[in-house]
Amino acid sequence: MIQRRTFSGGIKGKNLRYLHAGQAATPPTAAVGFVLLEHCSLPAFTQALDTLVTANLLQPASFATHTFTLTGAEVTSDLGIVIRPDAALTSYPLEQLKLLIICGGLRTPLRGNLALRKLLIRAAEQGVALGGLWNGAWFLGHAGLLDGYRCAIHPEHRPALAETAKYSQVTSESFMVDRDRFTSASPNGAFNMVLAWIGQAHGAGLVDAIVDILAFEVSRYRRVNPTLRVKMAAPLRKVVELMEANLEEPLGLGQLAEYVGVSRRQIERLFKDQLSTTPLRYYLELRVTEGRRLLQHSTLPVVEVAVACGFVSPSHFSKCYTAYFGHSPSREKRLEF
Repeated sequence: MIQRRTFSGGIKGKNLRYLHAGQAATPPTAAVGFVLLEHCSLPAFTQALDTLVTANLLQPASFATHTFTLTGAEVTSDLGIVIRPDAALTSYPLEQLKLLIICGGLRTPLRGNLALRKLLIRAAEQGVALGGLWNGAWFLGHAGLLDGYRCAIHPEHRPALAETAKYSQVTSESFMVDRDRFTSASPNGAFNMVLAWIGQAHGAGLVDAIVDILAFEVSRYRRVNPTLRVKMAAPLRKVVELMEANLEEPLGLGQLAEYVGVSRRQIERLFKDQLSTTPLRYYLELRVTEGRRLLQHSTLPVVEVAVACGFVSPSHFSKCYTAYFGHSPSREKRLEF
């Protein structure tokens, strides 16, 4: 019987969607509603939505998303694309939502709407967390729901929000999380705002996995340990780069040390301190992860995948693969081409 192994912190996020056995029970599905205002920012809305959809790919059924307008009528986004909502906000049971986000945009008129104001107040009274994208915070402020809160809004609308919500602290940040208020001023801010909300319920592991997919170019070496939140040291970063570039013919620890210009002992210490693992184990996990990617996204036979990932034999590859994923490479689900 093959003994099951778990991935180290640095690699686990890349495989989170494939690892279900032994996981702690996850919270029930959380409903998130988006109120789409006329000329709302489509990039900000889709960035927030994509973050939730990606979370569901990694941890299925974590979130249910719904789009609303006040009446159920279509709206035109800032890019001229017409969006048909799922329902009218007036007909939806607000108590079923965990988060309700007002989606505004640069050309969304800042006009008070009594019906929206009442619905937002009712949602707050029922414990629903409230959010705003672009100038969506203005509508929360107009409803008196930002008093005593810090908030973010697009720079064009800061004066208007400061005038409307005199008892709130309007910041210059791209996003702001203050207790049960989540506001952002840009598409990138929308991404980080929703990440913060997800992290509150599901922890850093899921957040890091989402970032690894949607913002890999900025996250690759920013957070290597979800618990410690430490920066990867330059020598360690170079070693990891060499490992990733040499999967088919893995380099020995002595070769890695020579290329980077540090001792083997230093490399081992860096992996232990910053990745909580050993260089050999990290290298193996990289190769197994690449093997899973090739199996799913190519038509290569198992033996060629094993060679491409630096395994000396298909049997060794199968043993390592089964230890991490709980099934053999031949049983991996492959995409149809």
